[in-house]
Amino acid sequence: MKKSISILVILILTAAAFWYLQNEAIAPNGPNDGNNGNQNGEEIPDVEVVLDGLEIPWDIAWFPSGEILVAERPGRLLLVDKNKERKEITVEGVKHSGEGGLLGIKLHPNFSENKFIYLYISSGYNANQTRNRVERYRLENNALSDKKIIIENIPGAIYHDGGRMEFGPDGLLYITTGDATNDKIAQDKNSLGGKILRLQDDGSIPPENPFNSAIWSYGHRNPQGIAWDDAGRLWETEHGPSALIWPNCCQDEINLIEVGKNYGWPASVGDKVEAGTVAPVLHSGRNVWAPASLVYLKGSLFFGGLKGEALYEAVLDGENIKEFKTHFKNEFGRIRTVRVGPDKMLYLATSNRDGRGNPEEEDDRIIRINPSSLK
Repeated sequence: MKKSISILVILILTAAAFWYLQNEAIAPNGPNDGNNGNQNGEEIPDVEVVLDGLEIPWDIAWFPSGEILVAERPGRLLLVDKNKERKEITVEGVKHSGEGGLLGIKLHPNFSENKFIYLYISSGYNANQTRNRVERYRLENNALSDKKIIIENIPGAIYHDGGRMEFGPDGLLYITTGDATNDKIAQDKNSLGGKILRLQDDGSIPPENPFNSAIWSYGHRNPQGIAWDDAGRLWETEHGPSALIWPNCCQDEINLIEVGKNYGWPASVGDKVEAGTVAPVLHSGRNVWAPASLVYLKGSLFFGGLKGEALYEAVLDGENIKEFKTHFKNEFGRIRTVRVGPDKMLYLATSNRDGRGNPEEEDDRIIRINPSSLK
């Protein structure tokens, strides 16, 4: 009798182990602990091209199912399944000119229920002018529907269109806007240009906003990256002045954003900080990063450099930066976007086909980086 029970126990344990292994194998690239292996113990490559043959990818998002959504600046959304099959959605009304076009995208935190997606787009205001706006759609069955304008009349131009969007820890939508090459509007609280904006998910103004408007902070030149650290602090990256128009090039910035504060553009640049404005935590000096994104992962801020052609890492110590690192210098070309995927890997989107790079045959690409491999 005891022998029969022992055999039965062995059979049950064997079946349970087989079921576990079968189910774990479904998601080999699932969450991991940040080491060199995934949850199955499989080795994760340090660098891997996930997608190629793209045209100026500007942003990346992931569906709850793990499938990838890519925004291409000319005005297309690409839905990419786990077999890398692509489905294309054309976004109507996009004016692709200069740095404008289809820029940031963001899924609602409750996308599984409401199917909301937010798009930051440039559109033709009249024959010679551009305006930017944020639109919300439902994305279902590979189609956009139920369009709602969340905010409009954001100044636009061939350069400095901002365009990054993130939902904060407070559940509200934060939006970065550029000065549209008119530096005066960054200080004008009646203009939406050169600002970080903060809105409810339906576009309404939160009552806690400092100026009874969408503005959260002002005095920005062309912010294109925002991220929160583990303590809930909001960080931002911002393009400094070009050598073509400013003798003190380049002084790209990393800023710690506080509600209602003035970040000084155009009077404050780099170490020159006017009274009543906030100094950057770090700036590039005469070097160029051209920072175009920002994410936070395990104590560090990561962002891509366009002209800098590198992945940059700022290691945080509270409100300070204790170390600044440069990775993959000149290896991938221009890096627009950095995102943290559901697998806790870093995903980089190149921007080598934007007219300023030197594209290779497979560009543009999305490249996955194992952060544990970075030194």
